[in-house]
Amino acid sequence: MLRPLLALQERDLERQLLRQSVDELTACRHSCADCGRTPLIGERVHRYPRGETVCALCRPQRSAEPVSTDLVRHSERGHSVRLRPRLVA
Repeated sequence: MLRPLLALQERDLERQLLRQSVDELTACRHSCADCGRTPLIGERVHRYPRGETVCALCRPQRSAEPVSTDLVRHSERGHSVRLRPRLVA
C-alpha cells in the first residue's frame, strides 16, 4: 500500500530535479535580444554597444552596425585531446 505513495513522490522529485537543472542551464546561456532564441554552434552572433547580442536571423532588422561579430563555439572548445607532431631525436 505504501508503494504507490512512494512512486508518486519519486516522480515529483524527478520533475523538480529536472526543472532545477534546466533552469541552471538556461541561466548561463546567451540568447538573442530580439527573438530570445539561443544561437546554434557555428552561427554568427552580432554584439551591439549596449551589450546586446543579436542572432544572424535578427541582424537584418537593425540599421546600426554591430561592434563585433563572433562565432558561437562549443562550450568544451579547447578542452579536447589534440594530436601533436612527434619530435624526432
